[in-house]
Amino acid sequence: MENSTFGKDILILEGFNLPSQSYIPSFILLLIVYFFIMVSNIGLVVLILRNSGLHQPMYLLLCNMSINDVFGATIIIPHVLRDLLTPDSQRVIRYTDCVVQAFCVHLHASASHTVLMIMAFDRYVAICNPLRYATIMTHRMVLVLSVWAWAIPLPLVGILIGLSVRLSRCRGNIFHFSCNNASLFKLSCESVLINNIYGLGYTVVLLGSSIGSVTLTYLRIAMVCLRSKNKTLNRKALQTCATHLAVYAILLVSGFIIVILHRFPQLVAHRKVASVMLIVVLPALNALIYGLQIKEVRQRVMAPFHKSKVASMDAK
Repeated sequence: MENSTFGKDILILEGFNLPSQSYIPSFILLLIVYFFIMVSNIGLVVLILRNSGLHQPMYLLLCNMSINDVFGATIIIPHVLRDLLTPDSQRVIRYTDCVVQAFCVHLHASASHTVLMIMAFDRYVAICNPLRYATIMTHRMVLVLSVWAWAIPLPLVGILIGLSVRLSRCRGNIFHFSCNNASLFKLSCESVLINNIYGLGYTVVLLGSSIGSVTLTYLRIAMVCLRSKNKTLNRKALQTCATHLAVYAILLVSGFIIVILHRFPQLVAHRKVASVMLIVVLPALNALIYGLQIKEVRQRVMAPFHKSKVASMDAK
């Protein structure tokens, strides 16, 4: 099969290799999760933009995360849903589509870190410089931070994918359910030393700056909270920072697992599970965790339950 596709613009996707009886349940479950991701994240952005009371830096920066989650889920999940209903022999993708998908996958992953970095900066200013918060975190600053979060990864990812596209191809199989940079350069029989060096440097710079900035930010916040005897300040810091750290920890662990598992081809099934967690689970958790922190969101979510409870009491 690989030889028959050599020299053509068609690549074969391996998929999940699930038992035949698992395809339909997996399709239904994934479709439900995708629907939840889209409705919850888009609904959260619309709610924040339409409610002037939520036009605060923390919530406006949160819109970047929701947009990135919708972007990441849409890159992968519709393709996976299609492949779950497609026979193995017909599970293919064009090379150009594979390149675009790989670029978007890495842009999404990189933006996940940069968006969390600017959100950490917002929490730092709010807790460590509360009196200057309004003058520092202006709408202009929010816009600058948002542009920075998306603009910085673009050239880095562009170079990453460009180094793989320059290689000639001697293979036609993608041993994954979607395309990424590693899948692209593994199609070549040429030396990929430059790809590995840049990829490692790219990963070190991204994760190093992400971990370093978030660690320094929260160490500073922890020092302020320890020195302060203001219980209200400490409770606010714990509430707003705990969720951010939980989301960041999941992102970091998933990313590390995927990077490590790429070095062990025999663990490809485990890498697929980690990739699903990063692409599917995290976007669903983000909307749930951050959305329920907003009072207006909690009220709208609980309103149907409150109405049904009132109706049942009236019936009695």
